[in-house]
Amino acid sequence: MNTIRNVLRGMLVLASVGLLVTNAGAEPTSVTVRVLAKDAKFIGTGMGGAMVEIRNADTGEVLASGLTQGGTGDTGLIMNSAHGRGQAIGEGAASFAAILDIAEPTRIQISAEGPADMPESANRVSLSQWLLPGKHLNNGDGVVLEIPGFALQTLAPATGASLPVGSDVRVAVKMVMMCGCPIMPGGLWDADQIELSAGLFFEGKPLGDWPLQFAGEASQFHVQLPAARAGDYQVVVTAYDTVTGNTGLQRINYRVGSD
Repeated sequence: MNTIRNVLRGMLVLASVGLLVTNAGAEPTSVTVRVLAKDAKFIGTGMGGAMVEIRNADTGEVLASGLTQGGTGDTGLIMNSAHGRGQAIGEGAASFAAILDIAEPTRIQISAEGPADMPESANRVSLSQWLLPGKHLNNGDGVVLEIPGFALQTLAPATGASLPVGSDVRVAVKMVMMCGCPIMPGGLWDADQIELSAGLFFEGKPLGDWPLQFAGEASQFHVQLPAARAGDYQVVVTAYDTVTGNTGLQRINYRVGSD
């Protein structure tokens, strides 16, 4: 019996030593992640940030997660300047930073989803690469993921509204870039190159499509839609940038006539 106890004690000691060696061999390795809105700036605190998650790509273990925090970055540098190879454009812009203790090369998967404050418009992107112990991924802009899309928010009608039969219904949306940057005719983010359309459905059946017009205030667009019959309506607002291919969508539900 004593022999068995001694063997078990020896195994525990060896296991402990092995654990200490593994931990001692781990090196703190920093990773900085920035999330860029397609054709725009970085997604930061103003839009709730983008949720970043770093996983071990082979085991699925979550190594770090959190929101990007900070500003959208320098408009002139990001949008108006030619960028040389390897030139950083995100200095001072929103980021998420983590320090991972790894003892051996680890294939990681980095994903980002956002903007967090606009979950109906949020998109998710990811990439994978090897992370080497002590070889930091924070040079320049660090790891940059690009999220496509437009962020759309319903302004009118109110959710669950019951509207009178026979009068037109004003449908209005706010549309911004995923970083929160404004869109307007002739602006830096030019509404004139975006096809913004409202598809109208009555009781699930399509009635047609109507273009939305600029409402006179930055990022606001509207259209008058018919409400000739009582029943349930849905409007599907779609946005398509004819230059960049960026897209967005918002669904609006309302009822015409009394319940």
